[in-house]
Amino acid sequence: MADIYLIPQSEFERIRKAPLDIYTRLELIADMCRANTLAAVKNAGSGHLGSSFSAMDIVVWLYFQEMNTLAVGHSDPGRDIYFSSKGHDVPGLYSVLHAAGIITEEKLLKLRRLGGLDGHPDIGVPGIEANSGSLGMGISKGRGMAWAKRLRGLGGRVFVLLGDGELQEGQNYEALQSTVKQGVTNLTLIVDHNKVQSDKLVSEIVDLGDLENKFTAFGWHVARCPGHDLHAFERTLKGLAAVTDRPKVVIADTIKGRGVSFMEHPQALQSTGGFYRWHAGAPDDASFEAGYGEIVERVNKRLQDLGLAPVERKRIEPELKPQAPVARNALGEPVSRGALSGALGGAQSGTMKAASEYVVEAYGKALLAAAERRPDLVVLDADLAADCRVRAFELAYPDRFIQNGIAEQDMVSMADGLARMGLLPFVNSFASFLASRANEQIYNNATERTKIIYACHYAGLIPAGPGKSHQSLRDISLLSALPNMTILQPCNPAETQMVVDYCVDEAAESCAIRLAIGPSPRSIGLPDGYRLQVGRGVALTHGRDALLFAYGPVMLHEALSAAEELAESGFGLKVVNMPWLNRIDGAWLRDLVAPYASVHVLEDHAPVGGLADSMLSALNDLGALAGRRLHKLAVEGYPACGTPTEALRHHRLDGASIAARLLEVTS
Repeated sequence: MADIYLIPQSEFERIRKAPLDIYTRLELIADMCRANTLAAVKNAGSGHLGSSFSAMDIVVWLYFQEMNTLAVGHSDPGRDIYFSSKGHDVPGLYSVLHAAGIITEEKLLKLRRLGGLDGHPDIGVPGIEANSGSLGMGISKGRGMAWAKRLRGLGGRVFVLLGDGELQEGQNYEALQSTVKQGVTNLTLIVDHNKVQSDKLVSEIVDLGDLENKFTAFGWHVARCPGHDLHAFERTLKGLAAVTDRPKVVIADTIKGRGVSFMEHPQALQSTGGFYRWHAGAPDDASFEAGYGEIVERVNKRLQDLGLAPVERKRIEPELKPQAPVARNALGEPVSRGALSGALGGAQSGTMKAASEYVVEAYGKALLAAAERRPDLVVLDADLAADCRVRAFELAYPDRFIQNGIAEQDMVSMADGLARMGLLPFVNSFASFLASRANEQIYNNATERTKIIYACHYAGLIPAGPGKSHQSLRDISLLSALPNMTILQPCNPAETQMVVDYCVDEAAESCAIRLAIGPSPRSIGLPDGYRLQVGRGVALTHGRDALLFAYGPVMLHEALSAAEELAESGFGLKVVNMPWLNRIDGAWLRDLVAPYASVHVLEDHAPVGGLADSMLSALNDLGALAGRRLHKLAVEGYPACGTPTEALRHHRLDGASIAARLLEVTS
């Protein structure tokens, strides 16, 4: 593990008090914040660097020179307000707040940890003005704040940072016209125009065209400047001060990854065939040391030229020490490769089958296989092709791959049009955005009886590092309300293949596939000869004392861990993998639960509207509840942000906690 150093807040105070011109001072502070951002993300094991670095100069200027916020305090209603709508750049904002003395060193080093700093902005963190991370909401929120200031006669301006890729979301354009119509003039938007989205150029995903003319057409006053030139940014903001009859927008031309040469666009894309690899995730040791060294060397060289001492740094002890290189998704979270330990011995039903890949990888391969036999199959994506593992499909079938950009509602309605014309669309996005943001569009499609497959990626509690905006715990309830929607969640690669094949070849109605990313520290084995049967699951362990249903690789691992722990004390827990989340074979269920007075359902979901509620209804209809109780073990309240282990333990959904809870209710 590379040594990680943090620049303490006292060093920022030293630079702030040094006899320097404001531009030199803030350029130094911006680079020092870049170094701390890199250190915090490396320590966390995940986070967003490219966006943090491109926005850094803007944020530093706003806080230390432009806004009154630090002078009057965050509790003053007349303060200037700043927040980032895109939210990916929050590690950089945390570093700026640390430099200003608002966030402690201890907090900064708990990025993406339980009780620390969320992976996307959350108002529970000092200095954060709005929850964001679910894109497209910032202009609307900012307008509300600015409108309230006007009504209450309060001073202070509202600044909202937008990502350029974020401008593909339609809510932005609703908000642009409403802001002008409502006469809100104390709102300034700043577009971090770094021209790169999650992993490709904005122009390759959905080109924004002429942004200046676009904003002007909505009635906004538009200015443009180089976003890393503090002189130019200052002049631009001064020019805006004279504009009092309309809202303002600054298009700041920036560079994604600014400050680390090999992370900067366009160099970063040239070395990877056009894909940007520094949007999310922590760098490997060599990249971290090279990037951190480059920043600190630049800072110290400048300090030396100014006759000042080099920055002092404090070595920190990483909280987590990875034992081996870990694959990570686009959110920067570890992903399970399925190569693991933990056979259940005599408790295992059937032969354990090793899984050489994780479920989302198997999903991508299953799509390719289905496309070979189904020329009507098309794939739609919302700027997440790499993370949803549909890049291979895009390359193999470019004429059947549709990139919609960051616009889930538009994508879902387009899918209906495709289905109405006889095609079979697979719609891909994160579950938290697809099932909820586009819920009305999904409902409308369902009323037309078209068949569409919705792939809801990263469903459930894990990954937990990005925070509640990305943790999908209500999608089953939202989609189960539709009469012609089957929801499935596979537990391993083999079952993923079965699920995709079922949706393509057998299902008569629309389907939603929940895909969890893990991490699962074991291969989930299935019995020999297992095949999908509608409404039926399969037992993975034997046990006569209690019955536990679970689904997906994360919760099934915890369920099997609980069974192992209970077995040591002579308690037999039967664990059943139940991939059908809203379809129940009544006869199968009645026979399965017959020997058990204690039935439990482990949910990767909120307690309302998940698998447990479907089972409860089925048992009630069968008259099978007499003398029997069904217990829900679900994600109560808002989901915790942290490592997978922290989040599962916090909600008492780890194996040890599940075992203890089962003993509590069965004793």
